[in-house]
Amino acid sequence: MTPRRQQILSTAADLFAARGFHGVSMGDIGAAVGVSGPALYKHFAGKEDILGQCLLHASDQLLAGARELLSDGGAGSVVGQPDGPGAGGGAPDTAPDAALEAALEALIARHADFALDNPALIVVQEREWGALGADAQAQVRKRQLAYVDVWCDALRPLRPDLTAAQARAAAQAAFGLLNSTPHSARIGRGAMRSLLTRMARAALLSDPLP
Repeated sequence: MTPRRQQILSTAADLFAARGFHGVSMGDIGAAVGVSGPALYKHFAGKEDILGQCLLHASDQLLAGARELLSDGGAGSVVGQPDGPGAGGGAPDTAPDAALEAALEALIARHADFALDNPALIVVQEREWGALGADAQAQVRKRQLAYVDVWCDALRPLRPDLTAAQARAAAQAAFGLLNSTPHSARIGRGAMRSLLTRMARAALLSDPLP
């Protein structure tokens, strides 16, 4: 994505969060980025397209980051690998469970950083979903479901007591906790990040279900 498109999307997200989708015009967005409203049509088809691209880009960022963490060389490269300790000819630096927990913790930390850095996008996602057309909703939802699947892949080896459906529900509940940043008490970014990550980890790795 070009820096200009990114600027427009970031500015539009702030305006949508502050005023609501229907309270913002193309002229408002253009004025905020220093161009005329019609000039925005060089980059986007219209206001609904801007909204859709805001949410699609956010979902793409989360999904790509999560997959990177769990790919070869990422914090969770052990996830999904059946080989036990010593696979590959050398003793691992950590026990498999510790590596699996590190992968989940990395996912939690990355999502917490995103939520803390992008509160406007979270507000827009919560409040303006209905303003998207069906096609845009389907595209965003596809990425979001894939993101949940990545979390489930990291969680289920650590929580064998959870069914696939329960793991998905647990992951989505953790998102709700992490995405509380627009409504949270202001205790400083570092303190809030620590609180959110510790609470999410505790919730996901709590005692097995009866």
